[in-house]
Amino acid sequence: MKVLVIGGGAREHALCRSLSQDPAVTELHCAPGNAGIAQVATVHPVDQLDGARVTALARGLGVELVVVGPEAPLVAGVADAVRAAGIAVFGPSAEAALLEGSKAFAKDVMAAAGVPTARSYVCTTPAEAAEALDAFGAPYVVKDDGLAAGKGVVVTSDREEALAHAAACEQVVIEEYLDGPEVSLFAITDGSTVLPLQPAQDFKRALDGDQGPNTGGMGAYSPLPWAPEGLVEEVLATVLQPTVDELRRRGTPFSGLLYAGLALTSRGTRVIEFNARFGDPETQVVLARLRTPLADVLHASATGTLDQLEPLRWDEGAAVTVVIAAEGYPAAPRTGDPIEGLAEAEAADGTAYVLHAGTKAAEDGRVLSAGGRVLSVTATGAGLAEARERAYRAVERISLAGGQHRGDIALKAAQ
Repeated sequence: MKVLVIGGGAREHALCRSLSQDPAVTELHCAPGNAGIAQVATVHPVDQLDGARVTALARGLGVELVVVGPEAPLVAGVADAVRAAGIAVFGPSAEAALLEGSKAFAKDVMAAAGVPTARSYVCTTPAEAAEALDAFGAPYVVKDDGLAAGKGVVVTSDREEALAHAAACEQVVIEEYLDGPEVSLFAITDGSTVLPLQPAQDFKRALDGDQGPNTGGMGAYSPLPWAPEGLVEEVLATVLQPTVDELRRRGTPFSGLLYAGLALTSRGTRVIEFNARFGDPETQVVLARLRTPLADVLHASATGTLDQLEPLRWDEGAAVTVVIAAEGYPAAPRTGDPIEGLAEAEAADGTAYVLHAGTKAAEDGRVLSAGGRVLSVTATGAGLAEARERAYRAVERISLAGGQHRGDIALKAAQ
């Protein structure tokens, strides 16, 4: 199978790494890719939001499967353009991707499907926002209705900060605060069959102890030793399958990756948000534990044949990923700095490796930082403690001027 992956972050590097290890994949391409992806796939410069150009590239390469990584191309209809050309594509239509593209749309789908979630108000004026904030009280949860690269949510006890965030957005969803630990659960679906993956937990705040500004994610781990027994089965029955069934009933079937961000509250499991693609950095640890070859699973989703797959196989061990971010991230990340020690960080036995996020190759062969989140250093082990120790040992071997990372990824869970 010839495969083309769309995107250029650490999530796409994780996807490309898994696909490159799949014997069924004879040719692997990525557009636009990054310096790390170029080591496992042929990279091509392309505007990932331009469906016509992506389709032309896929046709020219003769690929049999296109995997769309990021949310923006999905909401822009790139998967629709590729699908219309008769090429199998992993990723939902623009209409179905509104599940991530609009928080208000997601709330409407959840209400119709009976999916448990936070009570909320959709607000378009400062007066409506103020009224909603007062209705729920602190801590305030204010979400930009549209795409915001994982940084459109403000959770604060400062009413003025909450109002300011609402005022900066065209439309917001203001909702009740959900207590309890958060879980990310991915599911691959073809619009009917839903195949849940292993749960993970990510770390959104920039600093140790969940302090500092919200980010796109500073690290993740899997499995979750503290998660209640039967969680995956419960979420499949009460969240994932009802959502997929409701979208199919509406005539907008969802095929691809459905990501449920969950809060395990004192009143039961609640959906915080849906995403329409693999999450970053959770993908890095989930795919690190997947033993079933990836290409056939993604192709089955794209062709409506998931019900014919054998059950997924998983490594019994653990995986941890630690994000190295640029100086100034998330507000104003500095780019263009050389990155040293990448080869030294990789373990010969494959138990620790570096996934590139915001990187580019310089003309002299050096790897330079080119984004806010620069690298995802990923490691596996028999348990979380071993995976964590290997990940941080690899992190220490990497040098990036002004680089920052959290020191407490998976710390509590490993104890």
